[in-house]
Amino acid sequence: MRIDVSFLPAAAAAFLLMFARIGTMVMLLPGFGEAAVPVRIRLVAALALTAALFPLHRNAFAVDLGALAPVLLALAQELLVGAVLGATVRLAVSALQVAGSIVAQQLGLGFVTAIDPTQGQQGAILGNFLTLLGLTLLFATDLHHLMIAALSESYRLFRPGEMPFAGDVAALTTRTIATAFRIGVQLAAPFIVLGLLFNVALGVLSRLMPQMQVFFVGLPLSILVGFLVLVFVIGTMMTVYLGYMEGVLVELAPAR
Repeated sequence: MRIDVSFLPAAAAAFLLMFARIGTMVMLLPGFGEAAVPVRIRLVAALALTAALFPLHRNAFAVDLGALAPVLLALAQELLVGAVLGATVRLAVSALQVAGSIVAQQLGLGFVTAIDPTQGQQGAILGNFLTLLGLTLLFATDLHHLMIAALSESYRLFRPGEMPFAGDVAALTTRTIATAFRIGVQLAAPFIVLGLLFNVALGVLSRLMPQMQVFFVGLPLSILVGFLVLVFVIGTMMTVYLGYMEGVLVELAPAR
């Protein structure tokens, strides 16, 4: 009996190209690609997803192993597509950091910073809290299934060998950043109104009672009232945010 293994080099090349796209996207996806997640776990997750999706999209690859240049070009294309898709979802998560920074400024907690575990840099502590809460809810509501679906659907949106147009990538990035900032401001809207009314009230109080130390009275009261408002509106804030994230992920996986 003769076993034909001539397909193995082409299959291995196709697997590596799929791993380049999926691995790049996994390293950027929220939850999967956080700095707190060990690199080995992220690598195993990328390999497992590649192995699961490989039979579905193996035939989409036409790898010419006779020359090195086409393989390197295909690798660059796969890395670019994975980076664009992963960065799109990552930018959407920044809406919570924007909302948290605005809320912190309105409550007088803008100077309270800590290391953001999702970005590896300092951020407002309320922004870090909202970001971690949002990531937890993404997995609790099974929206991470849409992330995995987006990995598979990306081979329908961007077929292997097709380079995304620079104009489309720029438009997608601009729209994602603008929408994330808009959602962040909308989430923080109750606190913007609260801060405006509270500061106007303090201004009137300082004019009526000039001898009163308004700052020492106003700051603790602002924090107390702000946290009470946060307790009442945080459920609505997260519901709005999850709806926004679902829209972003459905756009990346339109067939789902």
